[in-house]
Amino acid sequence: MRFKIGNRVAVLDEELSGVVKQIDETTVTLETEDGFLLDFEAHELVLLDTDNDLDAAVFSNSNVNEVLSEKEGGKRKSHKRVKPKERSQPAMEVDLHINQLVRSSRGMTNFDMLNLQMQTAKRQLEFAISKRIQRIVFIHGVGEGVLKAELESLFGRYDNLKYYDANYQKYGLGATEVYFYQNKA
Repeated sequence: MRFKIGNRVAVLDEELSGVVKQIDETTVTLETEDGFLLDFEAHELVLLDTDNDLDAAVFSNSNVNEVLSEKEGGKRKSHKRVKPKERSQPAMEVDLHINQLVRSSRGMTNFDMLNLQMQTAKRQLEFAISKRIQRIVFIHGVGEGVLKAELESLFGRYDNLKYYDANYQKYGLGATEVYFYQNKA
């Protein structure tokens, strides 16, 4: 096995890193920066260089001249044809699940979490209006429906939009799609 106790490792598909504390036959136990002990399979982890950060480890093997010559090559860009079904997909999705907005919700009350979610929704709504994005999907989850009700209250303050449940096949009952009526002027 390539890991040793004390190595700094990162989890491939999650934003987690830590120090190897124990190694069994197939599992590696690591201690996160928050002090939690978590078990992972060895193939789910990558060894971090202790002297360099993760970005330096990822880009250290690339030759700058090779990259520049590749960029300067006269390759034509292939134009991907957009299918009609994809054309109707929303241009923007906003996931309001609390774990997508903050690293850790530890110490936050339900009120704090709801305020953060609503501030994010309002900011993204204003952004979409300013950039003239016509459709946006807010993923709020099912839960008890508090966030969905608050979102509907927020959307009701705008008179240039309509909102409805998003595509059930893609999002289930946990998303609301907003359509903006844009002025052509």
